[in-house]
Amino acid sequence: MGFFVSEFSADIPKTSNFGDILKFIYHSLLKLFIKMKISHIEHIGIAVKSLEEAIPYYENVLGLKCYSIEEVADQKVKTAFFKVGEVKIELLESTDPEGPIGKFIEKKGQGIHHLAFAVDGVDEALTEVEANGVALIDKKARKGAEGLNIGFLHPKSTLGVLTELCCE
Repeated sequence: MGFFVSEFSADIPKTSNFGDILKFIYHSLLKLFIKMKISHIEHIGIAVKSLEEAIPYYENVLGLKCYSIEEVADQKVKTAFFKVGEVKIELLESTDPEGPIGKFIEKKGQGIHHLAFAVDGVDEALTEVEANGVALIDKKARKGAEGLNIGFLHPKSTLGVLTELCCE
């Protein structure tokens, strides 16, 4: 019991609101019992203006083979995938200038957009990282490219890196 008190006493809410106290207890228990396991880097997402222009660089200069191209309509993006060992490269072309990739390229130009980690369960991992104070873009898993379940963490909480958690 001493471990629990010393571990969490500084975080005890200074309130008599029962809901806040229950939330604190819930998140404290999550910190004790849930340990997210990242198995590997699933992919690196790279925003590009044009897949048609980017794919030849990856194939002809780097010697990689594009094995899949697909559109994820609800995310306003078209993707192309390459495999490098166990890690994938995901090229992302916006299908709408107002979509997330279109806005990213307008603001920052082409380049690395996000880093994706494979986890056992996205919903469980999102719950755990949120309990540890990380702001979420996605509160629940959604479908992404290649049929993966995905969820994004806000870069303001992840040292400036847009982070994706994903699983099959």
